Amino acid sequence: MASGLFRTKNIDKLMADTEQAEVRLSKSLGWISLTALGIGAVIGSGIFTVIGTAIAGQKLQFSSILNAPLLDYLIHHTESFGRPGAGPAIALSFVLVAIACGFAALCYAELASMIPVAGSAYTYTYVTMGELIAWIIGWDLILEYAVSNMAVSVGFSAHLVGLMDWFGISPDLRWITPAYLPGGLSDLQGNTLYEAGWHLGFNIPAFVVVMLLTWVLVRGIQESTRTNNIMVLLKIGAILVFVLFSAHLVEPHNWHPFMPNGWQGVLTGGSVIFFTYIGFDSVSTAAEECHNPQRDVPRGIIATLVICTVLYTAVAVVITGLVPWQSLLDDAAPVVNALKKLHLEGVRLVVLLGAMIGMVSSLLVFQLGQARVWFAMSRDGLLPKLFSRVHPRFRTPDFSTWAAGFAVGIPAGLLDIGTLADLSNIGTLFAFTLVALGVLVLRVRQPGRVRHFPAPGGVLVPLAAIATCVLLMMGLSITNWLCFFAWLLIGLGIYFGYSRRRSTLGRESAG
Repeated sequence: MASGLFRTKNIDKLMADTEQAEVRLSKSLGWISLTALGIGAVIGSGIFTVIGTAIAGQKLQFSSILNAPLLDYLIHHTESFGRPGAGPAIALSFVLVAIACGFAALCYAELASMIPVAGSAYTYTYVTMGELIAWIIGWDLILEYAVSNMAVSVGFSAHLVGLMDWFGISPDLRWITPAYLPGGLSDLQGNTLYEAGWHLGFNIPAFVVVMLLTWVLVRGIQESTRTNNIMVLLKIGAILVFVLFSAHLVEPHNWHPFMPNGWQGVLTGGSVIFFTYIGFDSVSTAAEECHNPQRDVPRGIIATLVICTVLYTAVAVVITGLVPWQSLLDDAAPVVNALKKLHLEGVRLVVLLGAMIGMVSSLLVFQLGQARVWFAMSRDGLLPKLFSRVHPRFRTPDFSTWAAGFAVGIPAGLLDIGTLADLSNIGTLFAFTLVALGVLVLRVRQPGRVRHFPAPGGVLVPLAAIATCVLLMMGLSITNWLCFFAWLLIGLGIYFGYSRRRSTLGRESAG
């Protein structure tokens, strides 16, 4: 039984199987389009939405060890209220995350150039550590992509409400806010609009934007990337407008104290925004649709990381200098609302439009990546065959794309951004850890295989990636860990109840 659980796929056969006509995807992407896909995923969710909760932390209505960062609990054995924010030291959080992502990105680049197949970390673990681990990471990626996009769509809705406010339009709050608000809801003057907890409502804009992008993705990968390329240029322009026109208004006293919650705040801030860097993972999910994946995928991954780190850091420095960091608590549109408080209406409109465009492109790429993971798992027999159906005209996994759309859109109408971002981060870090481990395993098992982009430094880079990811995981709350393990237990139940008996590789081994 154990040997069956850890059976691995042959890389050469895996790549040959992707050329079968009924499951072959269109190959139309170059490294520039891949970089734009990565930037499209990264820039938007972090800069425009969850950066607020990373800076200010999260305030809860009760004290519990379940909401204490795991590392803090293990060291101090004390309770804490919610999650401490990084404050102005969020810039250090971005540096920490960039370092961790840099190590992980090099590992992704090595595997993606060797195994240019849809599925990303799921596929890499299938050929290195076996079917059971592949299932676990695939199940984890489903959570990771879905919850990430739920958080971004909620942020998009908040910015759309800000745009309507700019034009003097005030829609009914019941249909533009999540049904669940753990911290309640207040206006910019501090007046309470909703008490903490559940209320009657549904975030319609968050649902609608996901479904519209799902339709675009079904139409074709080339059309989707062309749309994304335009949106990436526009949102980079909006970020530069914010930085250049707001920098002279920075009040240095807002940077003091620089680390209000010490290194614990820096660590938890980094843990919160880590999921936004999954953009380079999205690059690897599109490897099967590249002209020259061995060359273009590593370029796209590394270029994405460098460009996004520079932009993230610039925005973090400016926004924490514009307003007191505490004012960003529970804010799903922190950059735009900071400009509103400073009465910079012209800049606010430009940034608001850029932020919305940025989040649309982020949603587009995340939904693309999620559907490709489902597609790859179905092609291996671990999910029903319907998920690997390819549209006869558009050559896209249409059923997986629509299923991913509804799986994201409905919860996005119900939950708040802080809850969603927290749930996504641990999945992202776990995926990066297994990818780095996969590099080490494949180097031992197949040292002679050609590596078009070997990660430098021998074993140092994969080991550093594992260490930094585990460190950031320890900065997440115990609640996140419990939810993560519950999700994995559900996944294992599905695997042993359905997927293991229907695995394509298992049937081939038995035959």
